[in-house]
Amino acid sequence: MNLGKVFKNGIIDENPTFVQVIGMCPTLAVTSAAINGLGMGLSTTVVLACSNVAISLLRKVIPDKIRIPAFVVVIATFVTIVQMLLKAYIPSLDKALGLYIPLIVVNCIILARAESFASKNGAVASAVDGLGMGLGFTLALTILGAVREILGAGAIFGVSLFGASYQPALLFILPPGAFLTLGILMAIFNKVTKKSA
Repeated sequence: MNLGKVFKNGIIDENPTFVQVIGMCPTLAVTSAAINGLGMGLSTTVVLACSNVAISLLRKVIPDKIRIPAFVVVIATFVTIVQMLLKAYIPSLDKALGLYIPLIVVNCIILARAESFASKNGAVASAVDGLGMGLGFTLALTILGAVREILGAGAIFGVSLFGASYQPALLFILPPGAFLTLGILMAIFNKVTKKSA
């Protein structure tokens, strides 16, 4: 198995946000700022990589009839660990992401990768798949958050770019701005990746 191709799939070919259009709840809800997108993406990446490895190692032990509930328990364990670490070491990010951290448990990206990849492949390939998909998700959320923050607040990562005279387009930090920005970024991403393919 070509691990480079597996990794690239998550970032470009099968990007969860821009190509597969899954995991939209956190994508649209937390990306009003670049730091929120980065934090959510990295949290999801850790859970995705760890749960992929654990599920891959347990795939021959878990009976088929309880496969999905077992996957959810494994994923919930890693989400709980990530949430505890965020509360302990980055409480401001934990507060900003709020309810969306526990909802990682039912994020379709993680369940889809557990079912379609980790349950059928070895631990190393599953770790690479988890990292690729997670970093693709992180990249998409960070870009989306950065564009929304720049247009909606005139800043990026909380640093003002244009000074006090900038008149922000508040639409971009509101929910309709999330949909509009996501649609435009998806179109750009797909246009660029289809040309290079």
